[in-house]
Amino acid sequence: MTWLNPPATWSRTSSSDGLLVHSSPQSDFWREPPDDVRDTGHFLHLQAGEDFTFQARVGGEYAGQYDHAGLMVRINAENWMKCGSEFYDGQRHASVVFTRGFSDWSTMADLSQSSPVFWKVIREKSWIEVLCSLDGKNFTSVRQGYFMAADKTDVGIMCASPKGPGFTATFEHLQLS
Repeated sequence: MTWLNPPATWSRTSSSDGLLVHSSPQSDFWREPPDDVRDTGHFLHLQAGEDFTFQARVGGEYAGQYDHAGLMVRINAENWMKCGSEFYDGQRHASVVFTRGFSDWSTMADLSQSSPVFWKVIREKSWIEVLCSLDGKNFTSVRQGYFMAADKTDVGIMCASPKGPGFTATFEHLQLS
């Protein structure tokens, strides 16, 4: 896996497949052309084919406005999707952003205010489905959306701290199929 915008610090956890990542301040992925384009969030990724499923268990010490951590699917700086837990207005929300030239944003109550959440993305040709779960077995669909077809797509974990001083996120049970 390769970093796009390495974080302030990161390390493996005692779990063989876990990562502890501390995001840098003022980091984000967002596009609202022409003036507000940010491509400074942290994204640890690998290349996948056209169709895949990727999931991970994501947690964090969310504290700053818009601190977020989760999964990302990316073709380039103008075409990507991110999903995960995001902290705003003093609580965690489940958040999904699709970007096709410009970013949109959808939210709902997160499954937990304190426990890690399993996030899963299913990519098939020109669409993505986003799901989440507390136990990694019973998933709830959060959103589906158009995503341009591409032979190769990057997929992995991401985190960012647009307004806060940075925060620590945990990622476990990363699985690509």
